[in-house]
Amino acid sequence: MTPQRGVPSWSQLARTWSTRTTGLAAAVLLTACGTLEEPVSTTSQASLTPASASTLDLHELPPPKNRIAAAVYGFRDETGQYKPQPASSFSTAVTQGAASLLIKSLRDSGWYQPVEREGLQSLLTERRVLRALDDNGNRGNGIPNLVPASIILEGGIVAYDTNTRTGGLGAQFLGIGLSTKYSVDQVTVNLRAVDVLSGAVLNSVSTTKTIYSHEIHPSYFRFVNYYDLLEIETGYTRNEPAQLAVKEAIDAAVMHLTVQGIRDNHWQLRNDADRNSPLLKRYLSMADNYAIRTERHKLDAIPDTTERASE
Repeated sequence: MTPQRGVPSWSQLARTWSTRTTGLAAAVLLTACGTLEEPVSTTSQASLTPASASTLDLHELPPPKNRIAAAVYGFRDETGQYKPQPASSFSTAVTQGAASLLIKSLRDSGWYQPVEREGLQSLLTERRVLRALDDNGNRGNGIPNLVPASIILEGGIVAYDTNTRTGGLGAQFLGIGLSTKYSVDQVTVNLRAVDVLSGAVLNSVSTTKTIYSHEIHPSYFRFVNYYDLLEIETGYTRNEPAQLAVKEAIDAAVMHLTVQGIRDNHWQLRNDADRNSPLLKRYLSMADNYAIRTERHKLDAIPDTTERASE
């Protein structure tokens, strides 16, 4: 039987149905891949900031003989980096609250007693208000003196390098494709301890934290028939928060500064036998390996001026 003009044959209907079924299956598959990374809930309760490995090490430090009064006048962003477009040109790449993160790390270590210096003017104003009060003549006379600091902690976020490494991989066959990309950023923090009495820099450390970003992007592109085009795209991206990377770098800097201060006898342990603790040995080993690599690099940079003996 000859098919009528304008009426599709059974073979054409079968091909059309097969094509649409294939496209629908691909769409469902790609949509399922995309929904795997969706958040379970759109709302969640506020929680404490996750503790990094360096934060846990700070809590495991052996106790000091005496806590060190430390002043932090500022821990600034010295990178001058801004977020890339299409973000606002006024949005900085790293947090501007690094001083607050540093004070939190000092408290977590149990070795330092931070004294308020960043908001010193507000503190002095309140103390003047207390002195002005007259409560039976005793309220304003019992205000103790401010605690002086033994050391000043200086430094800041000195570098934020974007796309130190990038890469990816993609493939497409019969209109079905999958691509993945990654990028690596780095944030560097410098922290130094200054003796208040002499002004000498007791020690200075720099720590670097790597920030990873990962993107997966599956897609489906196919002509359903001569007139209809089916195109489906999905994907997800994972970015490590920059503020958590800054916090971990600051925690590591406080840890290294404390351990090296113990080694150099700038401050003392409550129990001198704790010098043999595995935690202190591990961080001292990191510092020794860094010193060895630095010395080797200096030796390699020296030109060889020795002359070969003539035969």
